[in-house]
Amino acid sequence: MRQLLSKKKVYSKVLLLFCFIGVVGFLSNSALAALLILSVALLLWHYHHLFLLDKWLWRDRKLSPPLSEGVWGNLFEGFYYQQRKERRKQRLLRDTVRRFRDGAEALPQAVVVLTTDWAIIWCNKLAQMLIGLHWPDDEGQRLHNLIRHPDFLSYLKQLNFSQPLELASPINEQLVLEFNIVPYGAEQYLLTVRDISQLKQLEQVRKDFVANVSHELRTPLTVLQGYLELMDDESVPDEKIWRKAHTVMLEQTKRMDGLVQQLLTLSRIEASARVQFEDKVDVPAMLAQLKLETESLNQEKQHHIQFKIDNSLYVTGVSEELRSAFSNLVINAIKYTPAGGDIQISWQRQHLSALFSVIDNGEGIAPQHVKRLTERFYRVDQARARNTGGTGLGLAIVKHVLSRHNSRLMIFSEPGQGSRFSFTLPAE
Repeated sequence: MRQLLSKKKVYSKVLLLFCFIGVVGFLSNSALAALLILSVALLLWHYHHLFLLDKWLWRDRKLSPPLSEGVWGNLFEGFYYQQRKERRKQRLLRDTVRRFRDGAEALPQAVVVLTTDWAIIWCNKLAQMLIGLHWPDDEGQRLHNLIRHPDFLSYLKQLNFSQPLELASPINEQLVLEFNIVPYGAEQYLLTVRDISQLKQLEQVRKDFVANVSHELRTPLTVLQGYLELMDDESVPDEKIWRKAHTVMLEQTKRMDGLVQQLLTLSRIEASARVQFEDKVDVPAMLAQLKLETESLNQEKQHHIQFKIDNSLYVTGVSEELRSAFSNLVINAIKYTPAGGDIQISWQRQHLSALFSVIDNGEGIAPQHVKRLTERFYRVDQARARNTGGTGLGLAIVKHVLSRHNSRLMIFSEPGQGSRFSFTLPAE
């Protein structure tokens, strides 16, 4: 490390120089002139180095200092040493800030750093997407001037952030956001925002599911309870009433059993992980068996059902799950197509895939209902569903089976034009 300048040494050198020049001038009878020349030379030398310092600090792009000796050499070295320390500190600070920003950008939440008066210091990209901030244009802006919702303003004024605030996104009302604010650093706050729209939807689905299951089970249980109350030890109904009661109770019992079985099937499919299937499924044989079953189901309505099956077309997957998907689509077509209608069931090769489709000429479905058909217990017509004995779970099962097999259900329907339900699977 370079040693510090010594005042004693510097002053001694200057004094010796002036004495030497004074003696030389005295011997040549020009002592004053010699001393004056020395003083001017020293002054010019110092100004020269001042100009070098100014050029190096403000105009020169070189990192190394100007070459010099003596006092100015020490000063240049000192400046250079301090600059190097500052550059090292700035580099470390930049690395720290970059790591912080990279970490904040990687978070699955929007992050906004705020001052105590809610001015924006920094925000990540997700904050720009969820709450509409613009970085760096909004730097220094007050957050409550950009999110002008009464509940949000009240949340900031209360200064009680123990509980999060749920609010619709200011740029998309369909998104539900959760705002959390915590103290951060010195006189700063950290705002985190996450999208909880899916959680809200799942919660609503759960509530609807519980309500629908309760309703579906309550109806047959009420029927059974009503008839059983008539059949106590003291009052036994006559044969005609008993025959009717027996038929109704058997139907309601079968309905409850079918509902429970479909719920168990749906739960089992949802709980199963998506895997790479390797089991070969003989779909032509499966559809041939389904064709025999449709003949008994079709005795009442007498539909004209046509099967067009490629007997050489196989797929890989779970046989039991695929059979459930095929049968639900075919049974729905039989149930909801008016008597005497036409139903076409096809299993054909389409390029490199296998295409299954069920086409009917029934009443068709309005567009607002099509996108919700695969929801649990959703029915286009509640009265018609009760008459056909539907549970509202068939298409939900189909949806989850196809999702497990990397496929999805395609529905094309128009009122009065019939419907077409189809999906594709990779050919074996």
